[in-house]
Amino acid sequence: MSAAPQTIFVIDDDVGVLKALERLLLATGYEVRSFRSAQAFLEEHNPETAGCVILDIGLHDMNGLDLQKMLADSGCDRPIVFLTGRGDIPMSVQAMRAGAVSFLTKPVQSGELFSAIHLALEKDRVSRETRRTLDTINTRFASLTSREGEVLRYVISGQLNKQIAAELGTAEKTVKVHRGRMMQKMGTRSVAELVRLCDRGGIAPAQSCLGNDANRASAALVSAPFAKSQ
Repeated sequence: MSAAPQTIFVIDDDVGVLKALERLLLATGYEVRSFRSAQAFLEEHNPETAGCVILDIGLHDMNGLDLQKMLADSGCDRPIVFLTGRGDIPMSVQAMRAGAVSFLTKPVQSGELFSAIHLALEKDRVSRETRRTLDTINTRFASLTSREGEVLRYVISGQLNKQIAAELGTAEKTVKVHRGRMMQKMGTRSVAELVRLCDRGGIAPAQSCLGNDANRASAALVSAPFAKSQ
């Protein structure tokens, strides 16, 4: 599947800077949307659109750092490149700690700007790809029956069909049926592949009740002779 087109959102209340950036980015082949205020950007912004933001600090209607926080608080992790003529070290530290990709000052060299944009777009691509993967895993896991979900958790914990059958109080043949359907729904062909998928999706393995009982029994056997010798 080809990557979604990425848009660069430029937010700056200086019309001259805004137009210059727009011309530069369009000439390089980027998709660009320009805004003179934070409010104009927020009214049109769609978090589902891939891309990054080039953001000034001193907007007339909102501080750029406040816009960064607003986006983060709304659950939008769109990468931001700050480009400002009014920045200082405390501002840059605050911006970077809040997740900004870069904090550049005007005037900026085009090479430095493009490097920051490249990093921001790559960060956005990886983030969206990760979310798509997690959504796929969650959708597959949600399609399992409750018993198939139980079998999955025992499988990724390393248990064999016979052990799983004992855990669930059912026949080994029944476990094999559930296991086959589960593997098909999860889109995996091996236990190793299933384990990797569940690890990425945060699906935890089952805790073996029989194993805990066995461990307690073993501990009792080990401690019994010692107790008698006292």
